Amino acid sequence: MSGPLRGIRVIDLTINILGPVATQILGDMGADVIKVEAPEGDAMRHSGLAKNPGMASLFMNTNRNKRSVVLDLKRPAGLEALLRLVETADVFVHSLRPQSAERLNISYRELVARKPRIVYACAPGYRPDGPNFNRPAFDDVIQGESGIADMMGRNAEDPRYIPMVMADKLCGHVLASAVGMALFDRERSGLGQEVVVPMLETMLSFNLVEHLWTNFFETGTKKDLGYARMFSPHRRPYATRDGHICLLAVNDDQWRRLLGVIGRQELARDERFAALAERTRNINQLYAILAEEIKGKTTAEWQRLLDAADIPNGAVVELGSLAEHPYLKATDFFHWYEHPSEGAMVTTAIPVQFGRTPGSIRLPPPRLGEHTQAVLHEIGYSDSDIEDMTGAHSVAAP
Repeated sequence: MSGPLRGIRVIDLTINILGPVATQILGDMGADVIKVEAPEGDAMRHSGLAKNPGMASLFMNTNRNKRSVVLDLKRPAGLEALLRLVETADVFVHSLRPQSAERLNISYRELVARKPRIVYACAPGYRPDGPNFNRPAFDDVIQGESGIADMMGRNAEDPRYIPMVMADKLCGHVLASAVGMALFDRERSGLGQEVVVPMLETMLSFNLVEHLWTNFFETGTKKDLGYARMFSPHRRPYATRDGHICLLAVNDDQWRRLLGVIGRQELARDERFAALAERTRNINQLYAILAEEIKGKTTAEWQRLLDAADIPNGAVVELGSLAEHPYLKATDFFHWYEHPSEGAMVTTAIPVQFGRTPGSIRLPPPRLGEHTQAVLHEIGYSDSDIEDMTGAHSVAAP
C-alpha cells in the first residue's frame, strides 16, 4: 500500500456525493476506508447508469478504494460493532444531521470518550452553532443561498444552477483537506478533534474570493456587486470559423501580445484599454472587439498564433470526446480496470502527484456489504458471532 495516508483507518458513514468524494480522496491517498452502510445501502447505488442493481455510475465514481460493511445502527449489536471499529480507527466521517448523530449515540462527545485520538469530521449545510444547525441542505439549496444561482442568472432571465453538483464536490475536497490537517495536528499534539465544514460558509468563502469587491456591501444597486469582468455578456468561449476557443489575457504585457495577434495593435495605446484599471471598466467593449476578430480564423489557426505569442488558450472540448483527447491519453488520465461483478469499467486517475508517496487505485467500488465478514473478523468477531448477528439482522453481507 502506498500514499501519504497509508496506515490510517477511516470509518465512513457518508452517503450521496459530498462525503463519499472526501473519503474517496482519503482512500486514494492510501487510507483504509471502511464504508459503513445501512441495510438499504447508499442511495447513490441507484443513481445513474448501471449494469447491475446497486452499482450505478454515481456510486461507482465516488466510492473506489473503500470496503463496504453493512451494519444496522438501530440495533444494539450493529451499533456495538461500529463502536469497536471506531476503537481501531483514526478518522470518523459522517453525513448525519446533528440530531441524528445524537440519537444514534455517535456524536463527537460519545466517540471522543471512547477514542480520544479520533478525528471526527462532518460537512453539514450550516454551522452547528448557528440558527440553521439542523436544517437539511443539498447542493441546489447551497448554490442558491451562496449566490451562485444569482450569478449564473446575471446574463439570463432567471437564476439558474451550474450544471454540476458544484457545492457537494468542492466541500468534499475541503473536507478531505481538513481531515488531513487534523491528522497532521494529531501527530504533534497526540489528540484528535472535531472538524466541521459547513457547506454554506465554505461556498461563500469560495465565491467571494473575487466577488467580495471594493465596497461590496455599500453599493446601491445590484449590478455593481461583484467582479465586473465575470459578468460581462461577452465573457464566453469565442466563436471561430469552425468552432469555439477559450483564451485569457490578464496583465498589460499579455494584452499587448494578444492585440497584436488579432491585428489590433493600436488598441494597446487606446486609453480605454492600455492599463488594467481602465480595461476593467471597459471590459465589455474590449471583449466585444475580441469576439468579432476571432470569427475570422479557424480554431486551429488561432491556436497556432496564440501559442506562438504565449497566450493561454484551449479549444472547447465536448464531454463525449474527452476519452479521445490526445493530452489525456498521453497522461493516462482515464484508468481502465476489470470490476469483479461489473466487468470492464473506467474511472479517472488520481490527479494529485506525490514524488515519494504516490496515491493509488487499489480497490474497485464495493458491492453492498462485500467486506462485512472480513472487517468484523479483523476486530475480533468469530464466525459464530457474525452468523448470530446476521440472523438478528444487525449486519449483512452480499
